Amino acid sequence: MKVVIDTNVVVSGILNPNGKPAAVINLLLLRKVKILYDNRIIKEYRDVLLRDKFGFSQELVDPLIEFIKAEGQFVIAEPIKTNLSDNSDKKFLEVALSGNADYLITGNIKDFPNLDFVVTPSDFLKLCNF
Repeated sequence: MKVVIDTNVVVSGILNPNGKPAAVINLLLLRKVKILYDNRIIKEYRDVLLRDKFGFSQELVDPLIEFIKAEGQFVIAEPIKTNLSDNSDKKFLEVALSGNADYLITGNIKDFPNLDFVVTPSDFLKLCNF
């Protein structure tokens, strides 16, 4: 199963290892799902995870990024004309559409168009029986 994971899910999953976002990250680490990404997503993951306010060390962030690059699927995303309420999220939708993702998992559903494959971590876990 191919997924795109919004940065907010990655951050939440690391901050709270007992929450639904952490369960999504665990599925990724257990290779139960394949993450789709492009260079813009990798840059955002790295930049956000290394913000001082989170306190994540380089020793935590670098192996996660390398795992995603090694185990995930790089996608050359086609630009879309759709404007989102937060256009910085457009890259996630472009990668999901271009890579034929089964799901785009985000904590901010309202930032994306009403599409069946855009789901919260909780909905993803229910839909996929994880």
